[in-house]
Formats: sequence, structure tokens, C-alpha cells
Amino acid sequence: MKKHSKLKIILSLTITTCLFLVVCYLAQCVLMPKYIGIRKEGALIGEYYDEVKNHDVIIIGDCEVYENISPITLWEEYGITSYIRGSSQMLVWHSYYILEETLKYEKPDVVIFNVLAMKYNEPQSEAYNRMCLDGMKMSSSKINAIKASMTEEENMISYFVPLLRFHSRWNELTRDDFKYMFDIPKVSHNGYLMRCDVKPLDTLPNMGYPKNDDFGATAYEYLDKITALCKENDIELLLIKSPSVFPHWYDEWDQQMIDYAKENGLQYVNTIKLQETIGIDMKTDTYDAGQHLNLYGAEKFSKWLGQYLQDTYNVADHSDDAKISKIYEEKVKAYYEEKAQQEAEIAEFGYLKIYEEFLKENKDE
Repeated sequence: MKKHSKLKIILSLTITTCLFLVVCYLAQCVLMPKYIGIRKEGALIGEYYDEVKNHDVIIIGDCEVYENISPITLWEEYGITSYIRGSSQMLVWHSYYILEETLKYEKPDVVIFNVLAMKYNEPQSEAYNRMCLDGMKMSSSKINAIKASMTEEENMISYFVPLLRFHSRWNELTRDDFKYMFDIPKVSHNGYLMRCDVKPLDTLPNMGYPKNDDFGATAYEYLDKITALCKENDIELLLIKSPSVFPHWYDEWDQQMIDYAKENGLQYVNTIKLQETIGIDMKTDTYDAGQHLNLYGAEKFSKWLGQYLQDTYNVADHSDDAKISKIYEEKVKAYYEEKAQQEAEIAEFGYLKIYEEFLKENKDE
């Protein structure tokens, strides 16, 4: 009898524990942010894992890559296979660990890093950390990225059990949180977030001088790590400053990147200085007065970038590869479908409906 009673207790505890874990898992699926509304960038890192990983070019960095470069244009114009592994305010250490993880899946010929993040030398924001790190699969790269990125208010356990961080979202839940609790739709095109709306840059104000002339030691430490990682894997590293004009890119910063590239045998291109060559017009090619490019600006920049990649690094043209072309056939179709949908909305309403609430909340700013 005692043996039978013990078995019943063990069975009961096992069932209770399993039920508790299932409930916690379901709660976490509901409460985790879905990033399919205004803050789509939070979904970018996770989307990579579903890709066929055969990219010749991997692009890492912040919004100046995932809003300004169109991998679909690189494919259509040059047959270049590329993917953007970027996230909002993605700092240099984020980029290093994202690249380290990416190289476990594939070895590109070229890695492009946007250097704006060099202005940051310490962790900035839990919200931006989350958008970058929550989407990463569990790995040593993710663990080390969390350690490097946490602000003083954060704790590591909440990254492994996100329910501890997002349990208070219950009163913010929407229908989408339940609709997409298991399967979140794609929001990007090989890591590119599309915007077809236009908000011109009228005048460029005098930005004065930078608060810090020199980039910090931590930023340089991780740029060195990115450089070393590329060299160890026989990958070309291209440093770029995207053509966005905000936040301002100071001459003092530009010179440091020129010097760094020269010292390390790298190419560095400040494309702000090439806007006329590229054909970018900040009256028509930006959706937020110069901070990010819209689709039309991104396509212009990507056409220039593709030519530069082939001229400088002889990046392959895969347009005659039937297998790869078949993959991109669906990608191109989805790209132009979203473009048509956005342009139709703008023609009818004057703005993109998905951002209507945001526009109303900020109309007086």
C-alpha cells in the first residue's frame, strides 16, 4: 500500500508540474511582444532562422541598414544574395555576437557593418536590448551578448524566462497577441523593413560639435573583434556610413573610421558624401526627414552598393542559378505585393494605416 501511495504522489506531482509548465509556456507565448505593428524591428533577428542560408553578403548594424538597404534590389540588379541581420539601436557588441552566431550557420564572402553604432560605448536601453536579443536562439553567442548588453536594472534570468519580464503585459494584450501566439508572420524582406511614405528633409540644421570627439574603448574593442572574426574566416569586411543624415555623423568620427580602415586593411565608405552620385534626394527618398530612407531611397542606395560590391570584392552573380532564382521568385513577389499595398494606402489616406495611431499620438510633437 505504501509503495502504491508513493507512486500516486509521484504521478500527481509529475502531472501537476507538467501542467504548470504548459500553462507557463502558453502564458509566455501570449505575453511576449509580437512586433507586427509599429515596432516591427523587434521581429527581425528571429526571422533569419527560417531562411535558406546561402548568402554571399551579410549586413549587420542598426536601423541605417535594415531601413536603407534592399536585398531584393541587390538580387534583381546584380544577382547578389544577401541578408540583413539588424535591429533597432543595435550596438557594436550586439553586432559582434550576431555575426558570431551567423557564422555558425553560413560563411559569406563579405560582411558589411554600419559604423554609426561606434558613437555608443555602453549599454543604452533594455527595450532595444530586448528587440535584438530576445529573437536570438539560445547559444553561447546569445549568453555573451546578454552579458555585454544588460543595463544595471536588468537581470539575466529574465532573458532565459521572458515570462518574468513580460508578465505585466496582460493589460496591454490585443487580439494579435492571441492570433499570433504560435506563428508570427514575416515582417521583412531578407531583413529589410519597407516604408513607401515620404517626409522630406527641408533644411539641414547646424549640428555644432560632438559631445565626445573620440569613440570609446569598448566600441573599439568590439569593432576589433568583428575585424578579427572576419579575418579568421577569410571574409571581407566593408565598413560603411549609411547616407542617412540624422543622427549627425561628425567629421571627427569620420576621420577615425578612415584611420581605422587604413590601419586594418579595410574599405570604409561614408556614403553621406556620395548622395549626389547615388542619386539620393532627401526631399523624396526619406520617410522621416533624413533619418531613414524610404523604399525609393533604399533602392537607389542598394543599386550603388551592389555595383560597389561587385567592383571591389567580385561578389558573385547568381541570377543564372535556377535553384536560387526559384527561392528569390517568391521573395520578389512578396516584396512587390507589399510595395503595391503601401502605395495604395498612401494614395487613399495620405499615410500608412499601420502607423495611424502613432501619428495621432505624436501629431503635436
